[in-house]
Amino acid sequence: MELITAKDREILRCLAARKAELAQDEKNEAILKKWRAQEEGRRESPTVRLLFSNLTDEIITPRMRCEGKLAREIENTLISSMTGRELFDDDTPVSDTFDIYLDTWVKPFGIEPKRVKAKNSGGYHIEPVIDDLEEDFEKLKGGSFGSDIKNTEELRRVVEDTFGDILPAKLCGSPLLGPITNPLVHLMGMENYYISMYDYPELLHDVMDMATTVYEKYYDFLEREKLLLPTVGMAPVNQESYAFTNELPADSVTKTTECWGFLESQETTAVAPDTFGEFVFPYQDRLVKRMGLLSYGCCERVDAIWEDYLSKWTNLRKLSVSPFNNEDMVGEALRGSRVVYYSKPRAELVTDTVMDEEALRRDFKRICEAASGCLFEIGQREVMTLRGDVNRGRDYVRIAKECVEKYWKP
Repeated sequence: MELITAKDREILRCLAARKAELAQDEKNEAILKKWRAQEEGRRESPTVRLLFSNLTDEIITPRMRCEGKLAREIENTLISSMTGRELFDDDTPVSDTFDIYLDTWVKPFGIEPKRVKAKNSGGYHIEPVIDDLEEDFEKLKGGSFGSDIKNTEELRRVVEDTFGDILPAKLCGSPLLGPITNPLVHLMGMENYYISMYDYPELLHDVMDMATTVYEKYYDFLEREKLLLPTVGMAPVNQESYAFTNELPADSVTKTTECWGFLESQETTAVAPDTFGEFVFPYQDRLVKRMGLLSYGCCERVDAIWEDYLSKWTNLRKLSVSPFNNEDMVGEALRGSRVVYYSKPRAELVTDTVMDEEALRRDFKRICEAASGCLFEIGQREVMTLRGDVNRGRDYVRIAKECVEKYWKP
């Protein structure tokens, strides 16, 4: 692992000191109080965050000053961990450690996708490597998994040597993952995938079983090799949320059933609920049984599959609610439960040429009323640009918090 130059070291130490300062201030404690309410299942003060994973080139990269590759990776992590607080004044909690995650990986299929990226855009086109499921079935075999703990330990050593006296390194747990429909669509394209449900239903079931088995063996591997760490508090849960809970061990874990997991199936949002129930749910259900708690969903509809499928998972604790859902129906289903209504509001209201404050307030009023009585969390994702105006992000957070205070009821 490459060395950190003296110049880059000084930059990183200043950032580490800034993060340590933010972690100890009164505002961070107030934010953590909100998350601890969620942790304990108390409907008190919902959290509001503006998430920036799709506009890092706009708000992260320009602020970076390190020159070395490794130094820039660490710098990126440090800056990103403070951006919600510093730029948007949102409810991003700041830890008093530099969190490092064990380097493990899993691939459900034995072939890599081909994608053509659009120039100066986040969009891309899938070039199918599976044209016909029957003819190309053998290409999918060979899913694999593994780890590189040496790399993890080397990164921890570098961090400790660079600024460990200011901000200590900490090994943290990551959520268990089990995506199947997403990597499959990236191999065969959406049209081929949907047609295969009709043309090759038995083969598609074989594919789903194959991938599920890879994940089950991966979970066994994590347990056997003692590669599991607690997933509580500020540990990540996919969809850019956190693992605040008092239902899982905080000191040590030995089984996957003591950890958070994350699943989704955006790719099947256009199929009938019964089709989801036939081709996706049984395989997700096998993985859910290996998880302690579950966070589910991305941008797909969950309302249509709630009653017959998702509601069956007693360990579900966080449900993504995008604007494509009947939000009133989802709120009614989650009201009074331990399942967090994780709202993903409409991104275009943030990215339009002129941000329409009244339109935002109307949208938040509707969302807050739908989520009243629920454990409630707002995470504005899919924002592609702030049009060079950071204050737009701060205004968004301010408006959201004002609407939560006015319209959401515990």
